[in-house]
Amino acid sequence: MSVTPTFPTQLVEGYKAFLSERLPKEQSRFEELARTGQNPDVMIIGCCDSRVSPEVIFNARPGEVFVVRNVANLVPPFTPDGELHGTSAALEYAVQALKVKHIVVMGHARCGGIRAFADDEQGPLSPGDFIGRWITLLKPAAEKTGGRGASEALTVFIERLALAGVQSSLANLRGFPCVKILEEKGRLQLHGAYFDVATGVLMVMDPETGQFAPAVRRMPKRVSMIRCVGEPDAA
Repeated sequence: MSVTPTFPTQLVEGYKAFLSERLPKEQSRFEELARTGQNPDVMIIGCCDSRVSPEVIFNARPGEVFVVRNVANLVPPFTPDGELHGTSAALEYAVQALKVKHIVVMGHARCGGIRAFADDEQGPLSPGDFIGRWITLLKPAAEKTGGRGASEALTVFIERLALAGVQSSLANLRGFPCVKILEEKGRLQLHGAYFDVATGVLMVMDPETGQFAPAVRRMPKRVSMIRCVGEPDAA
């Protein structure tokens, strides 16, 4: 027996809140965007994890950031092979049509996609056809980390791999001719970032050293800082 689909109640309630709270404040903004189109300066490539919304993390107004999200915030290599490439298509649109000035690859702590790759015993995230193949994009990052140490905790390795994954995606970005050319001309900047879900700490990558450090030094006392990549493990 078929069941008539019911639109999720939480979405309806959220929309009501939007109508009464945010829309009145942003009405002119939406009208302007409808009239002139979008013109964001920043593209963010993030994970589709429901806990890591770039618009929320960066308190973005409508039209300020162009966001593409996928499992484990991965950028595939430049492969114009006639197949379907959603992330590559979004990247091409952001760079060539919207002419964004910044691209941010943002990883995050406790990523299920990273864990699925790192933990052989866990197995695939689903029995489907796509996720297992997708996260093989992490292989170069895993090789760069040197693999999991014999006495290294799985959670520590997962975080190291997540950071290396951001670096690997940035390298893949530079394999796209439109990105490489504009970066060399100084018209496009690439950035790495990492968000800790539990603490709310945002780390940004130093383009010279590849290490990650807090974007904001003075954090509320209750927020604990996560270890920067490259630092020795705590004893």
